[in-house]
Amino acid sequence: MNIRQEAATNPRLDDAARAGWLYYVAGNTQDQIATTLGVSRQTAQRLVSLAVSEGLIKVRVDHPIANCLELAAKLRSRFALDLVEVAPSDPTSSSTTIGVAEAAAAEIEKRLKSEQPIVMAIGTGRTLKAAIEQLPPMICPQHRIVSLTGNIAPDGSAAFYNVIFTMADRIKARFFPMPLPVIASSAEERAMLHSQPMIQPTLELAARADVTFVGIGDLGPKAPLYEDGFITEAELKALQKAGGVAEIMGWVFDRDGRLIEGVTNDRVASAPLPSRERSLVIALAMGENKLPGILAAVTRRLVNGLITDERTAAALLAAG
Repeated sequence: MNIRQEAATNPRLDDAARAGWLYYVAGNTQDQIATTLGVSRQTAQRLVSLAVSEGLIKVRVDHPIANCLELAAKLRSRFALDLVEVAPSDPTSSSTTIGVAEAAAAEIEKRLKSEQPIVMAIGTGRTLKAAIEQLPPMICPQHRIVSLTGNIAPDGSAAFYNVIFTMADRIKARFFPMPLPVIASSAEERAMLHSQPMIQPTLELAARADVTFVGIGDLGPKAPLYEDGFITEAELKALQKAGGVAEIMGWVFDRDGRLIEGVTNDRVASAPLPSRERSLVIALAMGENKLPGILAAVTRRLVNGLITDERTAAALLAAG
């Protein structure tokens, strides 16, 4: 097995490659590297040394992760994002979550390991659910985890891709679910539900989130909102006709990142996205069908953080 093959399966070398790139290419200090990677200064120093001893450092970082780091730096600069993680793409895989789910799980775990109490808001979606399923068991009584979306499907069952309960099984923290339908039957019903005493504190907590993780759903023929039964085929076509290209937590927006007026948006029971000026809102998304939505979300600053893969990152830079 050569160094590249070993690196692809060795998380320690991944960390060493990141540290080496940050030190030798990006010019970060060891203190800055420690903060970025969420490790001690001594560990950061050892990782840089490991990158040298394993032959990862030459004129460039000789590791597949180097291209990911460079793409992340370009995305961060191009779209003024506060956080970007780019996972390597697997050209042989048709998965819509692989790589991104693992990177998101690592980011969520890092946040939960903080001794400082935080409020973490969670959206919904297949990629986010795949990320949560990879979290190790953790005991985090200092944190509060709040759902931004309703968890009731149209037939009254629990929404399958609402991840708050999956997360509650793994993380011992205070959880605040949103006991609402994903999309209400009318704007009046939504207003009535949001005014309930048991819902108001959850909405207020969501607005104060320190970090938020959401998925981006496309609005093509196999749109998650439609396939999961939250909207009808007629509503999907109406949203497409109105210019909708994607949705975050049910909120449908167009290529310019503007929310579509009417149709279903006036019935979405989700909480509004937390402030991107005061907090970090991170989208997890990859793939060609999601590209228009991702581009709109980062351009319009619906989100200020992104976890994606190499192919999607390169396409974003080419399109933007």
